Amino acid sequence: MKKAQLTIGVTGLNAVDNPGSGIPVIRALKEAKSFDVRIIGFSYGTLEPGIYMHSIIDKSYQLPYPSVGIDTLLKRIEYIHSIENLDVIIPNFDAELYSFIKISPKLKALGIHTFLPTIEQFEKRQKVNLNDFGKKYNIPVPMSKVIFTLSESHEAMRDFDWPVLIKGKYYDAGIAYNFDQIGLYFNKISAKWGLPIIIQEFVHGTEFNVAGLGDGKGNTIAAVPMRKQYITDKGKAWGGISITDEALLELTREFVAKTQWRGSFELELMKNKNREFSLLEINPRIPAWIYLAVGVGQNIPEALVNLALGKNIEPYKSYLAGKMFVRYSWDMIVDLKEFERISTLGEL
Repeated sequence: MKKAQLTIGVTGLNAVDNPGSGIPVIRALKEAKSFDVRIIGFSYGTLEPGIYMHSIIDKSYQLPYPSVGIDTLLKRIEYIHSIENLDVIIPNFDAELYSFIKISPKLKALGIHTFLPTIEQFEKRQKVNLNDFGKKYNIPVPMSKVIFTLSESHEAMRDFDWPVLIKGKYYDAGIAYNFDQIGLYFNKISAKWGLPIIIQEFVHGTEFNVAGLGDGKGNTIAAVPMRKQYITDKGKAWGGISITDEALLELTREFVAKTQWRGSFELELMKNKNREFSLLEINPRIPAWIYLAVGVGQNIPEALVNLALGKNIEPYKSYLAGKMFVRYSWDMIVDLKEFERISTLGEL
């Protein structure tokens, strides 16, 4: 039986030291068994490596930054769609998800499918709302407080012991052992991602991550847990191993069932010396280490596309534990004319 040919737009092409999910998502889609795929890369900067990876990306277009507004984004996608006839779009950055969720009904009217969390789900799992989220769904989370000015940190720290985590509303975090370090991270993170800044209780233990997919009806379609083996100075996993932990998987299934989560997600958790898990973050998109999930038997991007197209998907039942991923980098040689073209015309 001939497989369907799909044209899929993918963001997150920044395969650098703080990598987006785009390249591993594309690799997963290329290995899909239920469809063939033509990949349209969406970039925000001209130096995102994925733009120039012609072996896996058929054509690239620049998108306007999310700060420009959803109307501008929609017009740009309408233009690209008039040329490429997109079937599905998979956004992979936290900062762009709000815009894509808002325009998803208009995209569907054009024949472009997405499979994203609802606005309510997206907002409730925000780092600034994590305490309330944990209380509502009876999921253990570390105590956190939101601050808008550096002076507020002194009042907030009355409820914490040192050290504490200082986190941005979208990305970046640092461990602070004193007020000087709080100031350092506050200024650095807020300058890049804006306010507010979150002070979060530091939980001692071992960090675990779960990549998963919910069908929006309370069913967990996929879930693969991983323990970080090597972490960069930006806190990103540069190596990890798939593990089996039934308590971790049960917590994940409870999260999906209680929230009726729709779409992909990543849970970041800490396991303390008493073998108890605390939920540190909920990322509402596919993580950059997603190819490990593919390698151990759960092709989450493929399943997400099929859900976006309205197909009934059977949940994955198993995966291989004890498999590692190790990330690496290499140099590409790119013709300057390609850089000039994407810089001036916005497509390549």
